[in-house]
Amino acid sequence: MNRLADLKIPTVAAIHGASAGGGYEVTLACDYRIASDDPATRIGLPETTLGLIPAWGGCTRLPRLIGFEKAAEVIAKGKLYSAQEARKLGLIDGVAQRDKLLELARKKLGDGKRKLEERAPASPAPQEIRPPKQRGNAAPERAWEIINKTLSISPEQSLQMELDAIVDLGKSESTQNLIRNFFLAEKYKKGTSKATPEKVVHAAVIGAGVMGSGIAQWLSSRGVTVILRDIAREQVDRGLANIEKTYADAVKRGLMSEEKAKAGRARIVASTAPMELRDVQFIIEAASEKFEVKKEIFRELGMQAGPKTIVATNTSALPVGKLADTTVSPEHVIGLHFFNPVSRMKLVEVVIAKQTSVETRERSLAFVRQVGKLPVIVRDNPGFLVNRVLFPYLLDAAKLFERGADAAKIDNALVQWGMPMGPLRLIDEIGVDITIDIGNTLEREYGRRDHVSSVLLWLRDGKMLGRKTAAGFYKYEGKVQTPNESLAQWRRVPVVAGGGDPGSNEGSATTHPVSPPPATADDLPNRLVFLMVNEAARCVEENVVDSPEDADYGMILGTGFAPFRGGPLRFAEHFGRKARGRRH
Repeated sequence: MNRLADLKIPTVAAIHGASAGGGYEVTLACDYRIASDDPATRIGLPETTLGLIPAWGGCTRLPRLIGFEKAAEVIAKGKLYSAQEARKLGLIDGVAQRDKLLELARKKLGDGKRKLEERAPASPAPQEIRPPKQRGNAAPERAWEIINKTLSISPEQSLQMELDAIVDLGKSESTQNLIRNFFLAEKYKKGTSKATPEKVVHAAVIGAGVMGSGIAQWLSSRGVTVILRDIAREQVDRGLANIEKTYADAVKRGLMSEEKAKAGRARIVASTAPMELRDVQFIIEAASEKFEVKKEIFRELGMQAGPKTIVATNTSALPVGKLADTTVSPEHVIGLHFFNPVSRMKLVEVVIAKQTSVETRERSLAFVRQVGKLPVIVRDNPGFLVNRVLFPYLLDAAKLFERGADAAKIDNALVQWGMPMGPLRLIDEIGVDITIDIGNTLEREYGRRDHVSSVLLWLRDGKMLGRKTAAGFYKYEGKVQTPNESLAQWRRVPVVAGGGDPGSNEGSATTHPVSPPPATADDLPNRLVFLMVNEAARCVEENVVDSPEDADYGMILGTGFAPFRGGPLRFAEHFGRKARGRRH
């Protein structure tokens, strides 16, 4: 890089496609950078998202090119930019049509060597732009330290700081986990099949609720024509309103143009009346999470679907094989469990029933990748992977609350540990009623480790179902979250032993404990997280997933499990090593 930067002749980099990380650092050693306007062209320095820093001159050369403040922001965020965005930031010097790229690059050579004065930045920006410290990822802070000093020291000294920092970071557990996550993502994106899959252009979604409308919107935004069907007109109207809001938000956030959003909306045909489905390649059922309802839908779909149509269910916990048994072609039935919100969650659990054929599995995996999601294969069992592993953690958190622990204390302990939100807040987001339904389904299969505590039943009976009713473990007004004072009243009233409505006369009455559980702030995360560790280990042992990596990455994508900890099984592996080290 230094030899390139020190050349006496002018140099220009012509960029087409991805120029990320080290690729962009090569271009920084040139005098000028010209990029194609192709959508595939993405430019930036994402190293900090992997627990690393740009150490091939990125922290040294970028501040000299665009100034301290903008360089600090670009490197700390780790975002990849389009050619137009990169031009505005000063990351490149020009944008050209693809067929004019080399012509414009050669023309730029006529400007001669870039003068040192052009690279001279303004005085260093104030400390206020220092990136906030990230738990488990020291890279943004280390990058900022270099950027903060680079303008007052020689490039050689700055480059040595880059080298020292990346060596230190590369030894850390969190960086090793973040790099592992990156390679796992690449693995799930590409898959192992060598065959060229048939492109899916026509699909149907049955059920226009939150999940159904979310799936329909996502498929339509990826070029798939979608029939959205529901028996209730008001549900269809709400579903279309959800779709419109998602598209509008995407345009507002700059994720797509108004033209692309308009084209996506036009690909959706919504109806309450039965429509011809024989030419549809995929049908995704996303109706109410009640087995009898889904069973009746599948019986009808089995007769309406074409001979090659794959019929998938978006169920989060119900047995896919039993639904397959209601159809005339059970080999074409599979589970495709999308996560809410569909527009932001990358994971899809591809649930393989005993009846599912190899062809159905491979076509489904290709379809999930085609629409830009990451598939993880799971075997058909209650809860599949994510809900099975997650729910002992959620339900035990509710039990801790029931035993006297403060809701904020529980949630804050897990956020400090690295979770995106605490378990009680997550119950509020999922919905107390849905949490109870899934918990009851899992308890029938796995026993008391998925037992629903009485506080959840009390919240449900009081119509406090979480964020959707503005009250659960917390109260919600817009984005403001406050304690739910009604729960203080719940602690003071008798409760029926074994759970139930405190106001009923069934069972023997006891009182809610008011003393905190025997867990310290340090014990809380381990107590709850190791319930996930144990369940993930069972999933590997029972061949619900093919490997520990599937369990780890599925939980990171599906629940936000602290990425820098590498997933539940990777965390347990490191925890065990540390424990052995302490003993020796």
